[in-house]
Amino acid sequence: MKKVISILSFMLLVGVITSFAQNSEATVNDKNQNITQVTAYYFHATSRCVTCKAVEDVSKEAIKEYYGDKVSFVVINREENKDNPLVQKYEISGQTLLIVKGDKAVNLTNEAFLNARTNPDKLKNLIKSTIDAMI
Repeated sequence: MKKVISILSFMLLVGVITSFAQNSEATVNDKNQNITQVTAYYFHATSRCVTCKAVEDVSKEAIKEYYGDKVSFVVINREENKDNPLVQKYEISGQTLLIVKGDKAVNLTNEAFLNARTNPDKLKNLIKSTIDAMI
């Protein structure tokens, strides 16, 4: 009888551990899937100033540093691609930095242009906190 109870206890323990491992893996996969649904868009004009280029460079660097390939960074020339559905959807008329997940879009343009050249770490941290809040 003790042997049967021991075997049953062992089987129950294995079942609990297996269930926990599967749930942990699902949580990690869900989080990774949520990350991949976040996209940063940088819209710019054909002619760009030093600050415009810095916004692109710092944003791209931050996303690669913090998220690798899990968050997309898409650069769109709004003048060459004025028929792009995203230009129309977000009513882009100037240089714009957006972080998007689903229907939620956060516009970081003002902060990006204020900090890209003078305080790039502040811009990187803002990008990270914005994306982290969406995950």
